[in-house]
Amino acid sequence: MGEPTDPQFNSIPSKELLARASRGAKIIDVRSADAYNGWRLKGEVRGGHIRGARSLPVKWTQYMDWIEVVRHKHIFKEDELIVYGYNAEESRTVASLFHQAGYDNVSVYDHFLSEWVSNHAYPMDKLPRYRHLVPADWVRRLIAGEHPAEYDNDRFVVVHSHYRNRDAYLKGHIPGAIDMDTLALESPETWNRRSPEELRKALEEHGITADTTVVLYGTFMHPDNDEEFPGSAAGQLGAIRNAFIMMYAGVKDVRVLNGGFQSWKDANFDISTEDVPKSPVSDFGVTIPSRPELAVDTPEARRMIASRDADLVCVRSYPEYVGEVSGYNYIEAKGRIPGVVFANCGSDAYHMENYRNVDHTTREFHEIDEIWKSSGITSEKHLAFYCGTGWRGSEAWLNAWLMGWPRVSVYDGGWFEWSNDPVNPRAAGVTKISDMHKNRSE
Repeated sequence: MGEPTDPQFNSIPSKELLARASRGAKIIDVRSADAYNGWRLKGEVRGGHIRGARSLPVKWTQYMDWIEVVRHKHIFKEDELIVYGYNAEESRTVASLFHQAGYDNVSVYDHFLSEWVSNHAYPMDKLPRYRHLVPADWVRRLIAGEHPAEYDNDRFVVVHSHYRNRDAYLKGHIPGAIDMDTLALESPETWNRRSPEELRKALEEHGITADTTVVLYGTFMHPDNDEEFPGSAAGQLGAIRNAFIMMYAGVKDVRVLNGGFQSWKDANFDISTEDVPKSPVSDFGVTIPSRPELAVDTPEARRMIASRDADLVCVRSYPEYVGEVSGYNYIEAKGRIPGVVFANCGSDAYHMENYRNVDHTTREFHEIDEIWKSSGITSEKHLAFYCGTGWRGSEAWLNAWLMGWPRVSVYDGGWFEWSNDPVNPRAAGVTKISDMHKNRSE
């Protein structure tokens, strides 16, 4: 008996896609996460994705656990699927894989570029601040002296961020990138952002002014909590932490490379080992902090817990939240801040699996929005995200900020600062599921 053959996938018309979607068909976008977010990678007149579509890039089919990713996105065999992308070949590649995996009701849509994006009657969505989450090719064009889309500046700095790990930079980085240790912007005594004077000095030493376009990224190297400095292997987290502090300070145009250095390597772009010298500047240009509202300290955190118009959002792992572990080799206290809302980061203090895709790009923003809303986290409130010392809180904050949520901050002190003050109450354990969402009476 021969191998089963794939069906002939004939493209459905645009109006048929609308009709089927209204009846519950699931639309699958196989383009890159960057195109899904809003980047017009083929020069289309509108960026973004077909409203309601789920992101499942054809790139992910290279991973052995592709079908697990599909199931994790709640795409099941009984669903009717409509697959689309930039070209018919990619759409049919994914459609065939679905068929081989036992999905029998699969169609393709080939008119995204030719019809959908040019007809404003057809609905689309995009990540509101997608321009601050940039593709690897955007960075390549920038350093090549071109003028990539959504860039209107004449001065930029590409920053390879790390924590006590210049070796990661020296072993390979984006050509022309300088390195920045997170310790330049945050203090190891408190793990909070440094003073305005220290931030000014550090940014000027790295050649950064308020008007500089700064592109940040890091290298992920499988952090091990048993190491002396586990954060040294969590470079992309460090990059996002630096991005948050730069925005707090007043850098007006901060970009983060979506997927970090992994995206650059996946694109097979040139890698440099040159130790690029920094080009200091004499004046940052604005008073620091220019955006103080982005950071929350402990007194305001206490007020937010008591407020009906605000939430303190815990972006730690479940074992940290319930008090099984502190999460860090330098924090003794276990437990959580009473009255917070839980927004699970993933496995431990140095991972953000629940906020990232398998290729380390930022997770589909609709999924994050759905998960947060199921926990009572909504854009109507003032939200301050926190973790142990600010890194994971910064990444969750970045997601909310990219989604255009209007009042989002980072509680900079986090569990480290809170637990070091005996005046502050603590909680541990879970008595019922609702405690994981919010319980102001703890």
